Amino acid sequence: MKKKVLALLLSGCMVAGLLAGCGDKKEPAADGAKKEDKGGDLHFEVVVKSFQSSYWQAAIQGMNEAKKELGIDFNATGPNAESDIADQVNMLNNAINKNPDGIALAACSQDSVIESLQTALDKKIPVVCFDAAVPDAPEGSVVSTVVTDNGAAGAVAAEHVYEAVKDQVAKASKDAQVRVGEVNQDATSANIIERGLGFINKFIELATADGKKVAVVGNDLFVDKTEGEVVAEKEADVIIEVAVPAQTTVELSATEAANIMNKDNTIAMFGSNQVTAEGLLTANQNLNVLGDKIVAAGFDAGAVIKQAVKDHVLLGAVTQSPFMMGKLSLETLYKVNKGESVEDIPTDGYWYDSENMEEPTIAPNLYD
Repeated sequence: MKKKVLALLLSGCMVAGLLAGCGDKKEPAADGAKKEDKGGDLHFEVVVKSFQSSYWQAAIQGMNEAKKELGIDFNATGPNAESDIADQVNMLNNAINKNPDGIALAACSQDSVIESLQTALDKKIPVVCFDAAVPDAPEGSVVSTVVTDNGAAGAVAAEHVYEAVKDQVAKASKDAQVRVGEVNQDATSANIIERGLGFINKFIELATADGKKVAVVGNDLFVDKTEGEVVAEKEADVIIEVAVPAQTTVELSATEAANIMNKDNTIAMFGSNQVTAEGLLTANQNLNVLGDKIVAAGFDAGAVIKQAVKDHVLLGAVTQSPFMMGKLSLETLYKVNKGESVEDIPTDGYWYDSENMEEPTIAPNLYD
């Protein structure tokens, strides 16, 4: 199997815990005066998307490592589900009201936190966004973003899926269409949107290069933001169908996945995060089509996904580095409080499958 690694590499200084990373330099949100080096009395608030998946537990483990190394303290909160956007905003506002030395935020919705970020800026509380960027954040409110290049990560999944189904795509026509399904956990979070579009746009690019016409149907946001040449559904050789569950749960993701997997012309599926990838696998418990009739890829890790990759039910998945995201987020807030300039930090992401998941560059990122 073709092995491909998405290496959105940190510089070697990351290993040493330094933060002279990539991106445009950003000054601390404070008024420019260097804060007193408080040492052990720094307290940070952390707001994650939820503790629904083990991904976020891995991020907290990284923060605990930073706590041990730096002597800082932090408190972590998050809503019950990543679709509970209003609950997360309330938690973020509560965190701001505590006047911490900094906040690490993984926003469920990039639009919902704008007003809160302005409040944090007004109170001179530095914010580091991790896992998901907030592109329209008030200028100066976010001092650093620690995130995977999600568009590129989604594209890597598409490349591997396309390689596995290209013979079926080659035989497709508007009279014998083939279908590729994608289940995204939401249509509000920047990282999920970028990741889903990365998969869609790359698949369109590859199919078009092989002389095929592609249509994108389903969720309006993903349909509207698709790039590349697309045609009407009835004119297409390949249909990419995009689904978003009403709430971010494995059960609702499984329902959306089953709707696509039940269609006779479906040849491939992609779940854009841990919950939706597990949704594909839950749907497959009744349908028993993945790994045989339908090629499928996931995102992130967790025991369920890892076992499915080992068993060849999933072709593979792309994993991020949640441990390092968590650790680097608090290290960045620590540096801001010492008056140092910080930068955006891209973290690693890797394609893994049954052949390479034990390799030393990949295995440490495959949390349970």
